[in-house]
Amino acid sequence: MSNELIIFDTTLRDGEQSPGASMTKDEKLRIAKALERLKVNVIEAGFAIASEDDFLAIQSIARHVKDSRVCSLARALDKDVDRAGEAIKPASHGGRIHTFIATSPIHMQHKLKLAPDAVIDHAEKAIKRALKWTDDVEFSCEDAGRSEFDFLCRIIERAIRAGATTINIPDTVGYSLPAPFGEMVKRLIENIPNADKAIFSVHCHNDLGLAVANSLSAVSFGARQVECTINGLGERAGNCALEEIVMAIKTRSDFFNLTTRIDTTQIVTTSKLVSSITGFPVQPNKAIVGANAFAHESGIHQDGVLKHRETYEIMRAEDVGWNTNRMVLGKHSGRSAIKSRLEDLGIIIDSDETLHKIFMRFKALADKKHEIFDEDLHALVGDTQASDIVEKFSFVRLHAASKTGSNPFAEVALTIDGKEIEQRSEGSGPVDAVFRAIETVAGSGAHLELYSVNAITEGTDSQGEVTVRLSRKGRVVNGLGADTDILVASAKAYIDALNLLQGPAKSFHPQNEGL
Repeated sequence: MSNELIIFDTTLRDGEQSPGASMTKDEKLRIAKALERLKVNVIEAGFAIASEDDFLAIQSIARHVKDSRVCSLARALDKDVDRAGEAIKPASHGGRIHTFIATSPIHMQHKLKLAPDAVIDHAEKAIKRALKWTDDVEFSCEDAGRSEFDFLCRIIERAIRAGATTINIPDTVGYSLPAPFGEMVKRLIENIPNADKAIFSVHCHNDLGLAVANSLSAVSFGARQVECTINGLGERAGNCALEEIVMAIKTRSDFFNLTTRIDTTQIVTTSKLVSSITGFPVQPNKAIVGANAFAHESGIHQDGVLKHRETYEIMRAEDVGWNTNRMVLGKHSGRSAIKSRLEDLGIIIDSDETLHKIFMRFKALADKKHEIFDEDLHALVGDTQASDIVEKFSFVRLHAASKTGSNPFAEVALTIDGKEIEQRSEGSGPVDAVFRAIETVAGSGAHLELYSVNAITEGTDSQGEVTVRLSRKGRVVNGLGADTDILVASAKAYIDALNLLQGPAKSFHPQNEGL
């Protein structure tokens, strides 16, 4: 059994299933390049059949990523497998097709409406069809955590015989507990006659907060691939967090005796990029990548760390990317310095015009802030890319006032299809007044699901990054806005969300069909 643990990242597929976390093709490529620098083994780039956008994103990633294997998800259906095969065709390593079918009684009876033997036939057929496109085929037993053990043995044996080289055991609904889940993986490896011809993998959801624990338990019993996401992003309560799995394996090598190929110094940078693009902030006390993960306030702890770091720190902050790559830029920095730093962050500027737009925004921000950090650059690029999209609504200016004993009000000017309109509204606070003014003009009928504010960097001159989540008729979008003026950032975020609501929805969302 290999002593290398394969890291399979599904941020771009399962992570995108978080309501409001949909990413554009260009955003997916930026994250994929960051994952490549992180040295993940496999990047699950999307669900090719889900939409034309997903297909094109996978194809683009397969064309540009050279050092990680690019994978597409596919249901055990001919059309899914063929679409996935077309999407990964440009991949330098041949790519991977990840096909799946439900195996639990509740799923087979109520969702698939298929008898167990028919489920096995579908799986076998899909794997053989996938082999026409690539020799790297992964098969997943959806809802394996609630599946009957004997049936899992039957379908996995047939899957391996059909040509699957990776067998994934998902805890789809986060129902499993660490000890029995690990034992199940061990028993499967011991009882399936041809188990030695495949790598066993796990894909755990975090509904009970046990995704990482369940995955590590399975690894200790023989699993050699873990499917995970940056920051634990994913539908419902999320997925197994890549950064926690990797650092657990590295920090407790005495127990696991395993290695990964991950460049851990890229973890924090990748975490911040995913957070910035998706609009899902990282909680301060999040393990590894939270702002407080290596902070010490207690006097006893501070004293101990100063005397000997390992008294209270089991990892070095530098090993995961904290306090590294923090080139500070300012208003005297030139275009070449900006471009170089963006390239270091995996952001490739493909035209002088785009670089000029980013540089102009950089100079404007530098007049407001003394220092510009990497997080500011991510926000600037996101703002510039958004401005390249044809928008129905566009922010112009605002004036807001709030005084104790008086109703706060806001006067907001925005353009609709190029025509400027100004609206004044009162609210319970200045942000509420801003949103009411915008909505009065837009008349979108959308429901505000989330309003979140985060300081991008330290200091009172920090840009505020605002996330606004709107829903309408079952569709959920995240709007992002950044500015040193939090009211302006809020207005930009609301308007960004309104523009996203105007665009086409996916033909169907993989959340309805995924693992």
